[in-house]
Amino acid sequence: MTELRYLPAADDVTAFEAAVTEATEDYLVLDGTYFYPEGGGQPPDHGRIEWDGGHGVVEDVRKNHGDVRHYFASVSGDLPEAGERVRAEIDGERREKLRRMHTAQHVVSRVVLDEYGGTTAGNQIYPDRSRIDFEPADFDEDDVERIERLSNEAIEADYRVTKAERPRDEVEAETDEGRALLDLIPDSVDPLRVVEIEDFDLCPCGGTHVDRLGEIGRLEIVDTTRKGSETERLEFVLHEGR
Repeated sequence: MTELRYLPAADDVTAFEAAVTEATEDYLVLDGTYFYPEGGGQPPDHGRIEWDGGHGVVEDVRKNHGDVRHYFASVSGDLPEAGERVRAEIDGERREKLRRMHTAQHVVSRVVLDEYGGTTAGNQIYPDRSRIDFEPADFDEDDVERIERLSNEAIEADYRVTKAERPRDEVEAETDEGRALLDLIPDSVDPLRVVEIEDFDLCPCGGTHVDRLGEIGRLEIVDTTRKGSETERLEFVLHEGR
């Protein structure tokens, strides 16, 4: 199995070495990785893996029965042998955008739950734009402006963000109803990786996140879409600075 080395709190690492456990023309499997594999609404990291006599450009990363496959957009040279050490570098600029976006999603989800009782039914994170589906929800223009304002107030407060593994029963007891779909996480997953924003939010999550809310920048809600009788989609972007 591939060790997910970015967990629980090393999601700022973008350069590392690892050993090859499987090599094909399409992908590499390593004994450990800091690349984020697609999941939880967050897309995979991109980057590059180099070895003596060759390199590959990574365009997709996915879990496969405990392994993590690093899929190539292109590969040059002979493939590395099993056990060979390789050097990997993640696209740091893209990773940072995703860290900011995913943490912003937690902020908006907390605001909507607290102020409107809306549960996060789904989300999709992108480097330049993200969306969250809430239910039950029926936002008017004033509601959207209020959600944006309260989200930015939390960001400006620059709360600390911590990431840690905690016992499942403890997390279940401390997670507010409607904040996370804990029933979708297999019972065998214990402990749970938790992202906590001090004095603001706690949510089990395996994604990458910033260390303080001030790193997010200014949030702007740019679109709302009715997705069903009780489902509302908010789309947002982030701007540098506050």
